[in-house]
Amino acid sequence: MAISSERYKEIPVTRPASRRGTLVRLFPFLRWGRQISRRSVRADLIAGLTGAIIVLPQGVAFALIAGLPPEYGLYAAIVPPIIAALFGSSMHLVFGPTMSSSIVVLGIVSGFVPLGSPQYISYVLTLTFMAGLFQFLLGLARMGSLVNFVSYTVVVGFTTGAAVLIVVSQIKHLLGISLKDGISVFHTLGQLISELGNSNPYTILIAAVTLGAALALRHYRPRWPGMLIAMIVGSLVCLLVDGQQHGVSLVGSLPGHLPPLSLPEFSMTAFRQLTPGALAVAMLGLIEAVSIARSVATRSQQRIDGNQQFIGQGLANMVGSFFSSYAGSGSFTRTGINYDAGANTPLSAIFASLLVALMLVFVAPLTAYLPIPAVAGVILLVAWNLIDTRRIRLIARASKRETAVLAITCLSALFIALEFAIYAGVMLSLVMYLQRTSHPRVISLAPDPDRPKRHLTNVAEHRLPECPQLKVIRLDGSLFFGAVDHVQNALHKLTEQNPGWKHVLLVGSSINFIDVAGAELLAQEARRLRKRGGGLYLCRLKGSVCKILQRGGYVNLIGEENLFTSKEAAIRLIFQRLDEERCRRCPRRIFRECATVEFAGKGVTGRQPDR
Repeated sequence: MAISSERYKEIPVTRPASRRGTLVRLFPFLRWGRQISRRSVRADLIAGLTGAIIVLPQGVAFALIAGLPPEYGLYAAIVPPIIAALFGSSMHLVFGPTMSSSIVVLGIVSGFVPLGSPQYISYVLTLTFMAGLFQFLLGLARMGSLVNFVSYTVVVGFTTGAAVLIVVSQIKHLLGISLKDGISVFHTLGQLISELGNSNPYTILIAAVTLGAALALRHYRPRWPGMLIAMIVGSLVCLLVDGQQHGVSLVGSLPGHLPPLSLPEFSMTAFRQLTPGALAVAMLGLIEAVSIARSVATRSQQRIDGNQQFIGQGLANMVGSFFSSYAGSGSFTRTGINYDAGANTPLSAIFASLLVALMLVFVAPLTAYLPIPAVAGVILLVAWNLIDTRRIRLIARASKRETAVLAITCLSALFIALEFAIYAGVMLSLVMYLQRTSHPRVISLAPDPDRPKRHLTNVAEHRLPECPQLKVIRLDGSLFFGAVDHVQNALHKLTEQNPGWKHVLLVGSSINFIDVAGAELLAQEARRLRKRGGGLYLCRLKGSVCKILQRGGYVNLIGEENLFTSKEAAIRLIFQRLDEERCRRCPRRIFRECATVEFAGKGVTGRQPDR
């Protein structure tokens, strides 16, 4: 049967959805590429120009922190951000050199090769490639949720320790004195005390003026490129006082060319030495990038794909290592400025990278007049901004355990190693989490006569009397193999304190999960209490918990007649199994069912039943 031409026009001719979805997953820029318009390009270009101006002083400063020549900070702001923008998932995240990645790179690589040597640069590039490879593989394995295991407290502790290390590393540039690199904080401070008399007043003046100008601009003109202007002011002061003739060091002229091709050192020795550090760099970079992307996404109403962000960041670091770029991550400062400047698509980050390349070619000779104390003053301000004093106060007030995690992470960064600080914080957080989950609270409950429906309430908080024959408890937490010993000891302790508690009612509304070990525990306690002439009763269990008990045959061991959907039904049945003679003499009368038993305790005072 032939199809008419009009009917044929109504049949959509499109590519299969699965093929389109595959292309978008492989090339995520196809998703936002359709949103590009003349208006969005203009907004992205303005945002990119703002970002390029911001990254110019930051890149130089961060490279010096990483122990690299200053131009490497700008190299890292050219190629990797383009790759991250094309293959990431955030519309506003700006990738590039960051303070934390720079200090970690310095801490890791300087432990194997000396600063300033050619091998130092090749090791940095190898570290960058390996970190990117880890990130890429984690993204392919759909392991985006791994960053959730690193708590915000660990990040705060790490950045605080890193900020202190940055300040210590810049003291020699701020004061114009000579200090040895790669030694501990204590030794650096000791050297500082002995060398303090050799400070250069011209160096101190330039650093102080630069820092003061940056602070003033941040306060009065927050939208201006404060760091760039402050460094220009410091350079002018250096020229006015003829700083170079008075021992003030200058950055020197940057090479005015695009990032040269480079080759990481692919040797077994380098891989063996750098693998632990590369994993730390990878995890830290992912934590930074995903957390920044999510924080901006809450304002832009965008959904972030953590796995795609892993892939984009991994590709950026791997490709960047072949273009003289060292490990980077998402920049909070540049990402926030990018969003506030009106960026619509990741094209703004691409524009910023291209503009940085132009600046490197045409503006690079001007860095010959840039004094190192001016850069150190800017770095000091950036390091101070890393210390989140408000969060530290909140953590200290909220939780002693979280405070311990923060302190240990910070101290590990200061006195052991930066990459170890992340592992130490994560391990301590997991240990505390396991400690907390393996010790679920066993709460004693009793009816509260002051509440309308006499709800079961915490006995300890409200000082309520309990039934001498029936113990009612609630388990707050999961009943799994790690918690079995704690729960069993708690149950035995309760029944030992009062031998009359032969009947135990367990309210299971707060049990979110149970495994075979937990089910075995319930069966064992049911048998133990039956031997004592009582029983274990369960009520308000969740569906997932009931399924485990049913599938394993534990319902038969506990007794199907001992499982209840409500506390009222459970107490009503259990009451019939209590010793009636003891009920007659009991003055407490805490249950409604107690009113059905004649009170025979003459001369005994106590709470009478509610009629």
